[in-house]
Amino acid sequence: MHRRTRPALLAVLTILALAACSNETPPTPTPTPESSEGHGTVAGAAEVAEPQLHLVAVDAEGKSAMLDLLNGTETPLDTVGAAETVTTEGRYVFAADESGISIIDSGVWTWDHVDHFHYYRAEPRTIGKLSGQGVATVSTGPLSTAGTTGVFFPDSGEAVLLDNKALSEGKISKSLRLKTTPHAGLIAPLPAGALVSEEATRLNLIDLEGKKLDSVDCENPSGTITTRVGLVVGCADGAVLATTEGENTELQHIPYPSGAAAPATSFEARKGRPTVAGIGDGKGIWLLDTRESSWQWLKTTTPVVAAAAVDDADQHVVAVGEDGTVQVYDAESGKQLAVTEPLLAKTLADPALSGSVRVTVDGQRAYVNAAAGGVVHEIDYADSARVARSLELPAQPVHLVEVGR
Repeated sequence: MHRRTRPALLAVLTILALAACSNETPPTPTPTPESSEGHGTVAGAAEVAEPQLHLVAVDAEGKSAMLDLLNGTETPLDTVGAAETVTTEGRYVFAADESGISIIDSGVWTWDHVDHFHYYRAEPRTIGKLSGQGVATVSTGPLSTAGTTGVFFPDSGEAVLLDNKALSEGKISKSLRLKTTPHAGLIAPLPAGALVSEEATRLNLIDLEGKKLDSVDCENPSGTITTRVGLVVGCADGAVLATTEGENTELQHIPYPSGAAAPATSFEARKGRPTVAGIGDGKGIWLLDTRESSWQWLKTTTPVVAAAAVDDADQHVVAVGEDGTVQVYDAESGKQLAVTEPLLAKTLADPALSGSVRVTVDGQRAYVNAAAGGVVHEIDYADSARVARSLELPAQPVHLVEVGR
């Protein structure tokens, strides 16, 4: 499985191809006319029959590469610099460092029509860099070619909404720019505006002109995710859920249960699903059901460093234990269903790598980056946490995201 046929990047992709979930050749893309706008298309893109799932890995120096999980095709990407964080909404890759964010268009995405989906692919490209002061917090929305992406620079207090339509055309355009007090804050996009933090104590609802429409208390806002229901922002005492219907947005505070453990500071889930997993002090996992506006505390057999809610029919939750194991839980019963060997023990023992361990999940698999070993483990969470593939990469996968979903 780990035989090398070419140095570095080819090795990664070859191994990925050999272990691919599907051995079928992806369908021939059908060019889509520009009149199809509204279905997520842009000029030069092609519509295909299934999701074009790819992994994008970024190493400590910013070298990046993309791998097609369907057929193992490798695509080297431009170097993005020594990123502190890497974020995606399913198409664009945002790599943040102390001087700004570098943006790559992966060229693969899914357009969600709620009752059905459209899948597209185009050539990947580097869009450019947005300069700023401090490692930016990037908050994304659910769609790739509509709406905005929020970027907040903590050292300057600058809050920016990037126009996603411009990104789809290879351009960086600010649809809104606000100057706030420097703080560890965020600006999270909504269909007709955004939530922006105020001195780490409140969230203000603003329209696309920057006018304040409403506000809600939120101490130390941290962590955003968009679900089928709405936008979630984590707070010290719970979460704020922003739901939009037409031109109206309602803000709801969802408090933690009495006597709750430490708050969640980040959230992860299968894209668009209503239930999300949050990590706080590591002694368990917070599950937030945005349909029911309720929290659940899922106790784990070991402290955990990362987790994601699959929110499928079997209510799987996938986590990485502090001991380096990958664990699978049933959210309804709270029972641990499966656990692997300590696949990430060396990575978690390295302070330079441990903070970037992440679980990303889709409808079939979970992916965890074992940077110390230079691999990404693909986990079949529905089959006793079986390691379906160990994907060897050309450099340490310090940062890992999945695109095309």
